[in-house]
Amino acid sequence: MNPTLAGFLQALLLVAALAASYRPLGDYIARILTGPRHLRVERPLYKLIGVDPAADQTWYAYLRSVLAFSAISVLFLYLFQRIQNHLWLSLGFPAVPAPTAWNTAASFVTNTNWQSYSGEQTMGHLVQMAGLAVQNFLSAAVGIAVVATLIRGFTRTETDRVGNFWVDLTRLLVRLLLPVSLVFAVVLVASGVVENLHAAQTIHTIAGGTQSLPGGPVASQEVIKELGTNGGGFYNANSAHPFENPTAWTNWLEIYLLLVISFALPRTFGRMVGDNRQGYAIVSVMTLYWVVSASLMTFFEWQHHGTALQAAGGAMEGKEVRLGIAASSLFASSTTLTSTGAVNAAHDSLTPLGGGIAVFDMMLGEIAPGGTGSGLYGILVLAIVTVFVAGLMVGRTPEYLGKKLSAREMKFASLYILTTPAIVLIGTGVAMSFKAERAAMLNSGAHGFTEVLYAFTSAANNNGSAFAGLTVTSDWWNTTLGLVMLFGRFLPMVFVLALAGSLARQKPIPSTAGTLHTHDPLFVGMLSGVVLIVVGLTYFPALALGPLAEGLHK
Repeated sequence: MNPTLAGFLQALLLVAALAASYRPLGDYIARILTGPRHLRVERPLYKLIGVDPAADQTWYAYLRSVLAFSAISVLFLYLFQRIQNHLWLSLGFPAVPAPTAWNTAASFVTNTNWQSYSGEQTMGHLVQMAGLAVQNFLSAAVGIAVVATLIRGFTRTETDRVGNFWVDLTRLLVRLLLPVSLVFAVVLVASGVVENLHAAQTIHTIAGGTQSLPGGPVASQEVIKELGTNGGGFYNANSAHPFENPTAWTNWLEIYLLLVISFALPRTFGRMVGDNRQGYAIVSVMTLYWVVSASLMTFFEWQHHGTALQAAGGAMEGKEVRLGIAASSLFASSTTLTSTGAVNAAHDSLTPLGGGIAVFDMMLGEIAPGGTGSGLYGILVLAIVTVFVAGLMVGRTPEYLGKKLSAREMKFASLYILTTPAIVLIGTGVAMSFKAERAAMLNSGAHGFTEVLYAFTSAANNNGSAFAGLTVTSDWWNTTLGLVMLFGRFLPMVFVLALAGSLARQKPIPSTAGTLHTHDPLFVGMLSGVVLIVVGLTYFPALALGPLAEGLHK
């Protein structure tokens, strides 16, 4: 079959599968977050942690719970790595060095899964299973829990309560992430993904040599790394490794898994606010940016000039032959538009403008559809900004879903939007000003700058993918990027939760003839423009110095 046609059919099938999942999965998540019943398996967990499941929290108490839980998670995962040489299934690996353990703990707790190490040469099976994979579940659940509070801010009135973090976390784990992961882990195992507790096996090749093949509980970690938009990989080669991603079918399935929850959450939003049209409007903007991104990246990988094409005679450099350009481009676009960070190709070998699309995807705030939970609360904040701009244009007090958007709400929204660009640009500037950190770039000029810009963009947006041409194993890079991940994850959450609390305290405003309709094509177009102008163009000077300069140079 023609490769272009095959890629088009693959993308079309993916759209059909996501569309079919939108309503049932979105409705199910809404029932999880709003249902009054507690399952029998959940009640002992509440008693164990000393939580009253009937008691709602203020936004500040909810935030304290998120931060305390995450801080304990970072400490646990750090210590777990530091003592792995004393643990069962350590495979003889030594304790993980302190800077790497810190970076990895911050990375997995923040849903980033940035890896400055080779998994099969650093982590034992127990650390992989009980440390990294567990955090994949927990960080994904935290993201959905936080967006649930923002939605409740719209649905609740004259109250300071936005939900119970421990109830949200438990329900999302028990009712959503664990059962879905179990089903698809079995599918991945049946499709050829490795799942065992073997150490590396030495085999004899046909040519008479030997090769070491590492085993491990891969499928069970692979499914939640995609479903929870975590990223990372059991092996250094990530989803390009045939033990993680053996066929074109598993490649398609992994793309579906990393998109399905984030694309279904707008339906959850519509159900919880009592107007499904609101969900359709949000998902339309997400879909628009996803389609444009995937199309442009595929085009540039097929057509555009650049280092990879000139050196290799085609853009297959850094890509798996069994997957090809179309599947690799679709994966790269999807993983950078979510906070996943899993890769099935070397992003450093993308054509200059193809790599530029990957960077820009993350710079948009990963809202198309974004990470589990974080994508939806990111685009809802931008929807609030859109309504505010529209109100200024017509001289009317802006309101969204019956809630007035005053100076207080806009301050929280503005701080949310400005936080991540500030972290990215300041971090990149500091790194480029130090001689030792510039030496970590294996390439000079515009491409080397893009490697640094990509690293900070990926860390601050909790993506986790990387341009492989940057050496980030030094203490400075491990420490700095770990801090960037934590600030990039939790500072925006502070503003989202504060915004949720502010909205929940308000009285509802009845809709009038002058109320802006936030479910029609006009609003979809306005929101799409705000995403591009307010967020995307913030980074234009940095993009001009990196991928644009390289891509336009012949």
